[in-house]
Amino acid sequence: MRNDEANAPLCEIDDLRIAFRAHDGTLNEAVRGVSLTLRKGERLGIVGESGSGKSLTGRALLGLLPPAAHCTAKALRFEGHDLLAMPAARRRRFCGSQMGMVLQDPKYSLNPVMTVEQQMREAFALHEPKPSRRALRQKVVAALESVHIRNPERVARSYPHELSGGMGQRVMIAMMVSTGPSLLIADEPTSALDVLVSMQVLTVLDELIDKHQTGLIFISHDLPLVMSFCDRVVVMYAGRVVETCAARDLVNAQHPYTRGLLAANPPLTDPPEELPVLARDRAWLDDLGVRQGAPS
Repeated sequence: MRNDEANAPLCEIDDLRIAFRAHDGTLNEAVRGVSLTLRKGERLGIVGESGSGKSLTGRALLGLLPPAAHCTAKALRFEGHDLLAMPAARRRRFCGSQMGMVLQDPKYSLNPVMTVEQQMREAFALHEPKPSRRALRQKVVAALESVHIRNPERVARSYPHELSGGMGQRVMIAMMVSTGPSLLIADEPTSALDVLVSMQVLTVLDELIDKHQTGLIFISHDLPLVMSFCDRVVVMYAGRVVETCAARDLVNAQHPYTRGLLAANPPLTDPPEELPVLARDRAWLDDLGVRQGAPS
């Protein structure tokens, strides 16, 4: 492979804008001119408050925005393919095979009236012409084993309500990575889990990313977690990217909004008597400049 091909971005977003129409007919932008790139095998963290546009940005890549969303971009590319010009049927195939998304809470993402095996079989059946029932079951069990589920046969027969939160999240990861996607978007995959189970889930993600060189977009509110798990971090505020830096350099962030987010995560040892309050500045919305850090 030539060096230019090896270094080519896995996905590119250029000037992404997503708006929703208000009751008075005006369009209110929720994502305002977001631009970012992701390389193969890279882990890109996106952080920011709720409503900052993190999840909408990830969903735009997969074409999973709600019908009411008005989405425009100068470019939306995946492995050189123009997603904006791609027919809907082909883009759906991309989402099922080469791009995947792990959602926040498996209790709301998994179908409560279908067993794990039934749901995972649907994903495999979409990508194989007339697979046998036995072959599908073997693939389901193998996928569950790959995420360190101890009794995959029993879990395959289980309904979502019979699984713990951590096991349900592993099932979601198994469903998304079983087809070997090049891009995985993880939207708050550990927010509903305790610390120990969260670390187990991250270990599973870590192994799968290293094995398949999957590009990861990791959406989270947990800044310390993003600093330890990701390579680069994008900070979003009110639908805009306000700062981009290497994850290891996030503690030295310069934008006052990022500094405010960091201050809202006090240390466990010698915590301050009072938590600082984030003082918002109108200039953050008016400033179109983005602070760029050196890539990792």
